[in-house]
Amino acid sequence: MFDTILYEVRGSTVWITLNRPEKLNSFNEAMHSELLKALQEAENDKAIRAIVLTGAGRAFSAGQDLSEVDNSTDYGDLLRNRYNPIIQKMAEIGKPVIAAVNGTAAGAGFSLALAADFRLVSEKASFLNAFIHIGLVPDSGNTYYLPRMVGHAKALELMVLGDKVGAEEAGRLGLATKVISEENWKSEISAFADRLASMPTKAIALIKEALMKSWDLPLEGVLEKEAHAQSLAGLSGDHREGVQAFLEKRKPLFKGD
Repeated sequence: MFDTILYEVRGSTVWITLNRPEKLNSFNEAMHSELLKALQEAENDKAIRAIVLTGAGRAFSAGQDLSEVDNSTDYGDLLRNRYNPIIQKMAEIGKPVIAAVNGTAAGAGFSLALAADFRLVSEKASFLNAFIHIGLVPDSGNTYYLPRMVGHAKALELMVLGDKVGAEEAGRLGLATKVISEENWKSEISAFADRLASMPTKAIALIKEALMKSWDLPLEGVLEKEAHAQSLAGLSGDHREGVQAFLEKRKPLFKGD
């Protein structure tokens, strides 16, 4: 079905694996197209309730495959046509997206991890804003997400100095949801994904949307957005199930509707 990624459904979770290990999972045109298509497929499949995005081999993603660009490349068009639709889709998709950062996440690979809702990070992984080393600026949502996670001053430092951030430092900075040992890697990723998939995913979608919009709204706008989201959540089957389970003193069985 795909040439540059793997798409594997495991119960109610889909694992999307960037699969160009010999190129450190760097992006070429085919990978851009296939990743966007895979995200759209996961979004439209009602049986899928959580998405894991990871890389094959020793890297998560090294960013752009530089053998695909030359002096005639308009990087702005490259972003508008290939990277930005992926980052926008990850923000809009109404299901939790987990970046399982198995190794190096550099350049746009770093940005891709930032755009996920959660980052589970291998103890051997690292992050690198590599753009400065080739005279470019961070892109693919990097200047949006990074300062919101680590603050303006630290984001500027990471962008301008281009120093590598190891897994432990990523945890201290708040970039990593959790740092995971190599021996527990697959089991802990699966357990985390299963936990999210068992939750009221309609509420998660509404939380993602409200949080994203909260950065650009005044307090009164945020309050109204919360009220609107709560109206929708209150009409959901998951809310009814949650209340009924509480009253019956049992674990709820959420279906995402």
